[in-house]
Amino acid sequence: MEIANHLILVGGLLFIVSILASILSPRLGVPLLLVFLIVGMLAGEEGPGGIQFHDFALANLAGTAALAVVLFDGGMRTRMTTFRVGLAPAVSLATVGVVVTTAVVGLFAAWCLDLTPAEGLLVGAIVGSTDAAAVFSLLHTNAVHLNERVTSALEIESGTNDPMAVFLTLGLLQYLQAPDTYRWFEALLFLVQQMGLGALIGIFGGRALAWSLNRLKLSDSLYPLMALFSGLFIFGLTSSLHGSGFLAVYLAGVVLGNRKVRAFGGIRRFHDGVAWASQIGMFVILGLLVTPSKMLPLAIPSLIISLVLIVVARPVSVALALAPFRFPWREQAYIAWVGLRGSVPIVLATFPYLAEVENAAVVFNVAFFIVLVSLVVQGWSVAPAARLLGLQMPATTALVHRSDFDLPGTRGYEIVSYYIGENSPLLGLKSKELPINDLSRIVCLARRGKVISYREWGTLRAGDYIALLASQDELPALDEIFRADGLKPKTKRDGGIEVPFFGEFVIDLKAPATALADAYGLELPDSAKHRSVVEFFASVIPRPVVGDRLRLGEMELVVKRMEGEKITEIGLRLPH
Repeated sequence: MEIANHLILVGGLLFIVSILASILSPRLGVPLLLVFLIVGMLAGEEGPGGIQFHDFALANLAGTAALAVVLFDGGMRTRMTTFRVGLAPAVSLATVGVVVTTAVVGLFAAWCLDLTPAEGLLVGAIVGSTDAAAVFSLLHTNAVHLNERVTSALEIESGTNDPMAVFLTLGLLQYLQAPDTYRWFEALLFLVQQMGLGALIGIFGGRALAWSLNRLKLSDSLYPLMALFSGLFIFGLTSSLHGSGFLAVYLAGVVLGNRKVRAFGGIRRFHDGVAWASQIGMFVILGLLVTPSKMLPLAIPSLIISLVLIVVARPVSVALALAPFRFPWREQAYIAWVGLRGSVPIVLATFPYLAEVENAAVVFNVAFFIVLVSLVVQGWSVAPAARLLGLQMPATTALVHRSDFDLPGTRGYEIVSYYIGENSPLLGLKSKELPINDLSRIVCLARRGKVISYREWGTLRAGDYIALLASQDELPALDEIFRADGLKPKTKRDGGIEVPFFGEFVIDLKAPATALADAYGLELPDSAKHRSVVEFFASVIPRPVVGDRLRLGEMELVVKRMEGEKITEIGLRLPH
């Protein structure tokens, strides 16, 4: 009984310290997941905590379960529209990219650490995939605003590249255990089985979960638990059938998150907290597992391998994987830089211990060191790198808050709040004059920090916050009405002069491209002849997204708005 009390005390204390440390993390610019990892190391046997923990099987179980929860939550927050832009390049990154990274890092690690080629490739496979927990948490901060193509590619890659890393890791472990009887064609069949079962069970499992949630009559507090344990069941079932549980649980989350589901507001809020708890617990446990003194002899070679991964392997793999998709070089450079490693390599690094292969300790310590370097070097610079490469975008919506609202007998409604800026075109309008759909209803209006009576609304003023009850189908239209145009313009520096990101003014999409060239003395290619501005833009940049830029001499055309796959507004940035 005394031991149980102490374990509960220590566990609660570690979580409290990790949560409180998250307050200082944004101010210091330290990646939050690195803070959790350091808390675990400080609580370990060589830190002030002095906790001795060497149970690799338990750490593997905890890490795997936590990753399943994080991927399920990340899938629920992935909009299906992002797949239009990012699915194909992300799949290429998740397959070709992981294989190339494994080969480059693995062969260099074998030479640097004096390992056999198979052992070196094992190191490469373990650190070959990016980490979903790290990518989701860093890209969803207020400091980073990227275009849809880059964000979707990074998020979908991190959610789908684990199966390839797991396959390569398990395949190499099987080879190291029995090199004489190992057959590569069996490994390839295993990969097909992993991917096929993961996709099949994930998609149909997500549909079955959404169907059951809409038909079961449960207590409100049980819907989130039903979703959570169903996600874990999907993961466990797929893994038991030798499919990829990671892929299955992510796709199940995507399917669930893009359907109208009863009590989804409570489900999403609950899973947000559970995902954070999973990340904290996972990184703290993995931090407890490491012994810093055992890493010191491997520090220099591990640092060199980390640099090869960041500077050589990741850029080469990204360039090869994205070659067919015509990504701008700035975006390729950013995707190459934000190849964050996190919990996945550490969890995979416990596999050699469980398999009892030779040099398991070397593999684990090197992988752990690589994760530390990645979180410190790359995690610290996610936002600065976006600004340096000119990819940081201004906020394009005045939305400040959204909350799911379950009305009796209905599904898919939310309460959304918008900020009215100083130059908003809605200023001076009465509530009845707003161009909103009849299905949307104004709930309240806040002015100067107080909710005011309906009789005192009058006309909209700068600084007002307006809350509406609306169907989820109406949200894109509302976002368009309450755009951030009225906010203080977000600008970027160009030669020391501040210029608007989307240009000084909007140009006519149907105007002939040659007319634009004549007006500003531009030289356009022959492909621009007999084409409108928007047709010429789309011919140069296929599948454009908001924020895409096309340089014409010293000027730039910038996509300002889109409806689906159609460009509806292009801005012109003049030379300064």
